[in-house]
Order: sequence, then C-alpha cells, then structure tokens
Amino acid sequence: MAITAALVKELRETTGAGMMDCKKALSETDGNVDAAVDWLRTKGLANAAKKAGRVAAEGLVAVAVDGTKGAVVELNAETDFVSRNEEFQKFVKEVAVQAVSVDGDIEALKSAPFPGSSRNVEEQVTHMIATIGENMSLRRSAGLSVEKGAVASYIHSGVATDLGKIGVLVALESEADAAVLDGLGKQIAMHIAATNPASATVEDLDPELVEREKAVLTDQAKESGRPAEIIEKMIEGRIRKYYEQVVLVEQTFVIDGENKVKTVIENAAKEAGKPITLKGFVRFELGEGIEKEEKDFAAEVAEQLNK
Repeated sequence: MAITAALVKELRETTGAGMMDCKKALSETDGNVDAAVDWLRTKGLANAAKKAGRVAAEGLVAVAVDGTKGAVVELNAETDFVSRNEEFQKFVKEVAVQAVSVDGDIEALKSAPFPGSSRNVEEQVTHMIATIGENMSLRRSAGLSVEKGAVASYIHSGVATDLGKIGVLVALESEADAAVLDGLGKQIAMHIAATNPASATVEDLDPELVEREKAVLTDQAKESGRPAEIIEKMIEGRIRKYYEQVVLVEQTFVIDGENKVKTVIENAAKEAGKPITLKGFVRFELGEGIEKEEKDFAAEVAEQLNK
C-alpha cells in the first residue's frame, strides 16, 4: 500500500511520534494505521502524545558561538532531574550549535536536520520525549552576529560547559583585538545576567514601557500638590532614574560598581585604540513566563487511588 502524506499526518496526530518514525511504522505495517500505532508503542515512540499535556518549565538554556555568530536556546522538560541527564545535555548542546547555523530562527531550527539521525530537530525532540520519558519543548531560540568584532557568551548557574539556567549573548562590533572584545563582552554578559535590562539603549526601549512609567510617575507627582512646571521637572528626573534601572548602557556596571556600562565600553575603546559598538544582547532565563503547575501532593495521591 502507498504511504501517503495524509496517512503520515494522521499517525503523527494520533501518536505524537516524529514524521520519519511514522513513515517507518506505516512501511513496516503496510499502511495499516492501527498496526502502525502498535508498532510505535512497541518501540516506545507513541508515548510522547500522552506526555505532551504536561507542563515543561524545567530543562536547560544553552549557548553556542562560532566566530562572529552566536545563538542561545531554551529547551524545557518537566523536572530538574533531566537537566543532569548527560543524554539530554548533549542534545541541548547540539541544538544550540544548529541554532547558530540558522541565525537563531526558531522555525528554521525546528526543521533543520539533526546530525546523526534521519530526523529534523523538532522530530528529535519528540524522539527524546519517548526516550527519556518526560514532556519536552524547544521553547525559543535567538541569534546575534557582527561583521567584525565578537559575540561573547556567558552561562549562569551552569551544570556543564555552555549549559545552565541563564544564558546571555553580547555582540560587540569593532576592529579591536578579538581577545579584548571577548573579555569585555563576557563581563557585560555577566552584568546582564545579574541585572536583566529591558533594552540595550534608551532608543531601543519599548515606548509602551516608558509611557506606562510616565503615567505612574505623573500620578505620584500630582499628589504632591506642586505646580505643573515643578511636576514636569520631577517626572524628567524620575524617568532618568528609570533609564538607569532598566537600560543596559545607563546601568551602573556591577563589576566595578562605579561607572555606567556605556562608560566602560568607551574606556575599553580608548585602550584598544578602536571604536567599540554594542550591537545587541540576548538573555534567556529558564522557565521565565511559564506558569508552573502547583501540585497538591495529597490530592495527587488521592487521584491516583481513585483511578
């Protein structure tokens, strides 16, 4: 029987298994979908569908750098135990390497061939779900690059090289010595891991964030009962303070506790004898924004007993 795309799609939706696994299952069972489901279950590949509904908020963040290009990825799993699994660690590292080759584009990454297999990256995630036994999700990916200069990386709360809870990339464009740029970039990346800035520069800051802050500050200033011209100056001063809190180049550098980040970059450029431009940064923190399920252990046990 001919193995059609419709049959493969039906089997994938039924089992949650990868496309290549579904094609093989249908080939082995002469196109019989029910028999193919059993074949996948026998191989342990149909379990992924059952696990797909579970919250995956743990896992790892990984960084990879190749010359003047870098990428950071977040791959989630259900429990922290998986982050210590060597097979999972190896997988996440390879996904990060593949992300560099597609400039961090998440959709291109999912469809990219996974080395050493007949699957793409997304299908390999499904395969890993079946192999390790937990729901997983390739949540996000981002890349940075410069024509000349360096892309530096930093991992905080690392569990292995280039793997941890927080991953940061910093792109510096310059003709200065690569070792100087890498050192500066790594220090800035450490600063970003600690402070979590909202943007690199004031110009890059989301206008909605600024307007929201201005609205709050205006309401606070009006309560003081002062004249309008005084209130306007109060708001200007407070907005500058706000920028110093959330804008990277305006923040006080955590390494020295004195200079602003923009001053640190300017000083490094003077020492190097070449201009240095901060082109951008990316910061991924594991599980940020994911609503974790709070479980009542007693209720969970009771539920299991009632099944």
